[in-house]
Amino acid sequence: MNILVLGSGGREHAIALKISQSAKLEQLFVAPGNAGTSEIATNFEVGVNDFEGVKALVLREKIDLVVVGPEDPLVNGVHDFFLNDDALKDVSVIGPQKAAAELEGSKEFAKEFMMRHQIPTAAYESFTSETVEKGYDFLETLKPPYVLKADGLAAGKGVLILQDLDEAKAELKSMLLDSKFGSASATVVIEEFLDGIELSCFVLTDGTNYKILPTAKDYKRIGEGDTGLNTGGMGAISPVPFADESFLHKIERQVVQPTVKGLKKDKLPYVGFIFIGLIKVGEEPKVIEYNVRMGDPETEVVVPRIKNDLVDILTAMAKGKLNEINLDIDQRTATTVMAVSGGYPEAYEKGKEITGIESIKDSLVFHAGTKKDDGKVVTNGGRVIAITSLGNDFQEALQKCYQNMEKLHFDGMYYRKDLGFDL
Repeated sequence: MNILVLGSGGREHAIALKISQSAKLEQLFVAPGNAGTSEIATNFEVGVNDFEGVKALVLREKIDLVVVGPEDPLVNGVHDFFLNDDALKDVSVIGPQKAAAELEGSKEFAKEFMMRHQIPTAAYESFTSETVEKGYDFLETLKPPYVLKADGLAAGKGVLILQDLDEAKAELKSMLLDSKFGSASATVVIEEFLDGIELSCFVLTDGTNYKILPTAKDYKRIGEGDTGLNTGGMGAISPVPFADESFLHKIERQVVQPTVKGLKKDKLPYVGFIFIGLIKVGEEPKVIEYNVRMGDPETEVVVPRIKNDLVDILTAMAKGKLNEINLDIDQRTATTVMAVSGGYPEAYEKGKEITGIESIKDSLVFHAGTKKDDGKVVTNGGRVIAITSLGNDFQEALQKCYQNMEKLHFDGMYYRKDLGFDL
């Protein structure tokens, strides 16, 4: 098979590396890819939202299967674009159709879906610029901290958690009236704060059948002790030690099953990955959000634990035969630590030479924001490189990550040294 992975981050490098190990693979392409994917696949400078460019690539290289990494093209309807084009309609696409991708494209849509299908989540209300005064009133009915979420896609940065009522009102005004997150915050969801510990659950579905991948926990804040600004993710651990058999059973029964059934009942066509952001409140799981793709950096700890041929799994998903797959999961713990550019998640410079990659041993290196420049690997994003290790527990795995991280160098490089501090 000829396979195309759309995207350029650590998630796409992890997926591409796993696909590259398949005996079923003939040729692997990544668009636009990064310096890491160029070592295992052919990169093409085609943007993930350039659907005509993707079409030309798919037809020229006789692609059989497309795996969509990021959320943007899914929310923009890349799967529908394939289905509605006579030349492309027989190419398998892993990723939900546009109507189903609204689960991530709109927080309000996702909340209404959860309420409709009795999926446990926080109480909420939605507001627009016309109802901003009602938003102030609703905030006054809540206890701090106050949770404000931009309805649309804001690259993982559209959620604010604030302790002060006046500050929460000011931020609501900034989001609704001053377009703090652009069109993404034209609608804002305000919800009750849930106090607990977060984790992510990943589900594969062919629209009818489902398989649950290992759980993971990521660390979003830039500063140690989970302080400072939100990022796209500074590292992750899989499995989550506090999710025991009984709790996992609750997740499947109360969240996964009603989600998959709800998609079918609502006629939301879904072939792909469902990322369910959860919080454990007491002993109960509650859904914080849905994403319609794998998480990043969670993919870098979940995918390396899958022992199956990933192409077999993806093919079964595309053909509606996921029930025929038995997942084989590595029982060891995987951890990943992300090295980021100085200044991230605010302003940072690109083009810094990265050295030491070749000296990393006994760990996997996943490129996130990198590119090749005159034969050198240089930084090309905020989150630059993830180092993933396996161990008998998360402490052992993290120790390997940190030992290898010391071999890596680029100007301004930063990483968190406290992952797992809350476990």
